[in-house]
Amino acid sequence: MRIAVVGAGIIGASTAWSLARRGAKVTLIERKQPMEETSRASSKLLHGGLRYLETFQIRLVHKALQARSQWLRQAPHLCSPLELLLPLYQGQMRPTWLVGAGIKLYDLLASGSGFPKASWLTPKQVLMRQPALTQRNLLGAYSFYDAQMDDYALGKWVIERFQGDGGQLVTGHTITDFDELEQFDRIVNAAGPWAMDLRSTHGTRPPYSLDWVRGSHIVLARPCPTALFLQVPHEKRIIFVLPYKGETLVGTTEIRQDNPSNPGASPEEISYLLKIFNHYIEPSASITEITKTYSGIRPLIRSANNPSNNTREWAFERIGNVLHIYGGKWTTAQIQGEEAAMRILK
Repeated sequence: MRIAVVGAGIIGASTAWSLARRGAKVTLIERKQPMEETSRASSKLLHGGLRYLETFQIRLVHKALQARSQWLRQAPHLCSPLELLLPLYQGQMRPTWLVGAGIKLYDLLASGSGFPKASWLTPKQVLMRQPALTQRNLLGAYSFYDAQMDDYALGKWVIERFQGDGGQLVTGHTITDFDELEQFDRIVNAAGPWAMDLRSTHGTRPPYSLDWVRGSHIVLARPCPTALFLQVPHEKRIIFVLPYKGETLVGTTEIRQDNPSNPGASPEEISYLLKIFNHYIEPSASITEITKTYSGIRPLIRSANNPSNNTREWAFERIGNVLHIYGGKWTTAQIQGEEAAMRILK
């Protein structure tokens, strides 16, 4: 069977690889270069999504926690376990018991994944791991584990596996209409933020709508001894402060857009991330320490008024010989790709 997969981000690449392993003759088509858009603009984490438990995405978290172990088994040279600290302070929005319950559930869902269980650290133990963390009103911190990756390199690794299994990669080619792919038996629309552009050529109303949510990051020219999972003051959001290539990665924002174009990190987003970082870390960082900023447009299935509460699950729509993919998450890309492959081969 000849199958075209449109979009060489991590979802499209994983789908194409799964199809190639099943013996299909697959052509993966990318308008630019593989992994050049959203898929290389992540927080560089393979994680279950601790904060998704608050919106009861328990099934997704379980799948993601198992998927992160699969990535580590397959490509240990491109990803590794990472300890994160979740510090708790007096007066924060989430009560300590609620955070503790979430951590315990996270451990339960990760059972059998091979990662260490979470533990409670005293203020003294916290400051030994992260001396720059502010001590005022510090109650302690939970230590828990996820994994860190090089998203661009790991995505390219998937592309290489796909090609090694006989797949063909076509770059620099934009598909605007399915008529351009009439020589293929089946087609997968894995265009991510641009999936609706192709879907619109059917002329019918889709069952899902996408939320284009911009996530921006900054990189600071200072080392980060231990990764942090920080609650944003006076908000329900969290941000990550992560060691990355000898510097400190801070992110992310969640800004809703009305189109999939990427304007990059705005001055307001940069200021927002710096303000949260400086709320927790001493000495404060200034804008002159920023060595890099980057943004990615996440195509989330619209499921809530607040984009932070949108589901990170995915959905499919089959129209004739075309399968449309909506939403998804980096960590679970291989699971999503396997499901997409089974659906298009039916």
